[in-house]
Amino acid sequence: MGQREGIMSNIRKYAAEAIGTFWLTFGGCGAAVLAAGFPDVGIGLLGVSLAFGLTVLTMAYTIGHVSGCHLNPAVTVGLAVGGRFPADQIAPYVIAQVIGAIVGAAVLYVIASGAAGFDAVASGFAANGYGEHSPGGYSLTAALVTELVLTMLFLFIIMGSTHGKAPAGFAPIAIGLGLTLIHLISIPVTNTSVNPARSTGPALFVGGWAISQLWLFWVAPILGGAVGGALYRWISAEPSAPVVGETVKPS
Repeated sequence: MGQREGIMSNIRKYAAEAIGTFWLTFGGCGAAVLAAGFPDVGIGLLGVSLAFGLTVLTMAYTIGHVSGCHLNPAVTVGLAVGGRFPADQIAPYVIAQVIGAIVGAAVLYVIASGAAGFDAVASGFAANGYGEHSPGGYSLTAALVTELVLTMLFLFIIMGSTHGKAPAGFAPIAIGLGLTLIHLISIPVTNTSVNPARSTGPALFVGGWAISQLWLFWVAPILGGAVGGALYRWISAEPSAPVVGETVKPS
């Protein structure tokens, strides 16, 4: 019975990660695609940045106790490197996150396609890019450094705010505002990824250049997440609880 409960607990964690990453991709990219440049009353860069931050904040309070609310392969890897997540759970978490992001992008595509003249390729569909596909025309090197450094600092925020000695209950606020700040900094550079799953969903619907540049938005965030996890583990070596949600003890 204990083993069965453990399996069901893991399935619930993976489902929570998929749903949460769906919300992040649909909510954040949806704000960019549907509302950022809406005639006269568009929410702009600030609104899109807040949308991404709010998706994480709301889901952290909603599913944090279930799965730890990673919603991001770079976060999962970074927490594992930082000693706060079991390495044998990286693959299923990442798979669930990517599935959630793809479904989120698919639902967004269906909605966006309801407007006359919508073209995912022409609009960019909130895909991440560098060079001529960077919103500000930033180079590959600039994009690489931006994604690596910001993901590293994002892990720093996550590791610190979820530490046992941090103020209880405030981690989602710090993490959500941290992601908002990250977007305020880097939307002009790469359209902001710091999340390989979020990048993958829209890229599949844009195709072409978005697929060919997708490698950067896997490599840089995961490397940055790993560095951030390792760095925080060194700075605050005192053990703290894993970021995995509730666990089921075998009977």
